Amino acid sequence: MIRLVVSGCCGKMGKRIIALARADKEFKIVGAIEIGDNPEAIKEADALIEFTNPAATCEHLALALKYKKAVVIGTTGLENAQLKKIKQAAGKIPVVFSPNMSLGVNVLFRLVKEAAQKLGAGYKVDIVEAHHVHKKDAPSGTAKRLAELIKQAPGHKKEKVKIDSIREGEIVGEHQVRFESTQDMITIKHSAKTRDIFARGALAAARFAVKQKPGLYDMQDIIESRKK
Repeated sequence: MIRLVVSGCCGKMGKRIIALARADKEFKIVGAIEIGDNPEAIKEADALIEFTNPAATCEHLALALKYKKAVVIGTTGLENAQLKKIKQAAGKIPVVFSPNMSLGVNVLFRLVKEAAQKLGAGYKVDIVEAHHVHKKDAPSGTAKRLAELIKQAPGHKKEKVKIDSIREGEIVGEHQVRFESTQDMITIKHSAKTRDIFARGALAAARFAVKQKPGLYDMQDIIESRKK
């Protein structure tokens, strides 16, 4: 049984992670904390799942590092100094860090990366992402990652990747990438119907993390592990 602490327990993601974990015999919730709560419950866990804000994430990460616990981080909006702390912690504990925990979105990453590599510089690339009005960061971490993958492909330049952000209603999450040339247009899109896809991905990441050596992992590693 994997003992979990869920940080951000009162948020929409945290609530779904806890509900799905409680319905799964493989997990036991040993702590549910919010920003400002005493995070010492991390000491009793096998893994910490973190969906809060950047400052709280770094505070909880330090405690997980102290007690040598696996960590799954889905927090977005992190600055370079905070990202550096995550990378440093991964030298001593297993850390799964991804801007999007959905397995479907991580397949989207692969498809977009391959399209950018195969199509080359002859295509203009636009990204449109849409989320609920409560989401604070824009563009989304997922959209930023998509742009990074496109920019890494041969021939693509920064100015060719435009990101439009929409904040409307209660949209769970939509990401569309459009490759357009003078002859054709290719659109790759992912739409989340429910937050459960992110919650299930976070739990899959926790299953993976507790079995790993120290290191920095992402959801692509979880996808690869499912092939074995």
